[in-house]
Amino acid sequence: MALSPNPLIGTKADHFRHPLDLQATNALKQIPGLDVIVRQLLGSVGEQFFYLENIASSVLVGQKQLPHLHNLLLSACDTLDLEPPQLYVRSSPVPNAYTLAMRGKQPFIVLHTSLVDLLTPEEIQAVIGHELGHLKCEHGVYLTLANLIILAAGQFSTLGALLVQSLQTQILEWVRCAEFTCDRAALLATQDPRVVMSVLMKLSGGSPTLPSTQFGCFS
Repeated sequence: MALSPNPLIGTKADHFRHPLDLQATNALKQIPGLDVIVRQLLGSVGEQFFYLENIASSVLVGQKQLPHLHNLLLSACDTLDLEPPQLYVRSSPVPNAYTLAMRGKQPFIVLHTSLVDLLTPEEIQAVIGHELGHLKCEHGVYLTLANLIILAAGQFSTLGALLVQSLQTQILEWVRCAEFTCDRAALLATQDPRVVMSVLMKLSGGSPTLPSTQFGCFS
């Protein structure tokens, strides 16, 4: 039986941060000026573009608009002791969710409509908890860098490409480790390991029927 999520007042990121995430984050921090480079690459114009593009193509969740999703967000934020970010729903056939935390603006989470259609309310709360984990652990800068590097990987000379590839490998390794932490945040938000396993199985296999046929081995 699932436990009712309870507020974990005073919860700190390092209370649930995965050791591999901590190790990978510390390794990135050893790269001189990395944080400054990301902010210079993105810049205020880029930040404004991402924000405006999102609000122009997504639906803002609130008390009067999609309140069931808003309540899931508030519950997860209470459990993780985090101020609620904005939550948006965006039409897309690709099940996905992502978080953006931009300088001087309220952070926001985006859920794709196909993801909402694929998951149960409890599983949606797990996804929201996962995204809140990125905010709680302040992953925003490095997540932005990962996306920028992937987009720019083919735009450099041979030498530049080798340098980008080296940094890309390190960043993508960090992303994998950060995901471990955020899966823990999802577990805290739902307090039910079966829900988190179900989400992972649905997103890996793409079928809403897989978890119900496979969970017999998790008794």
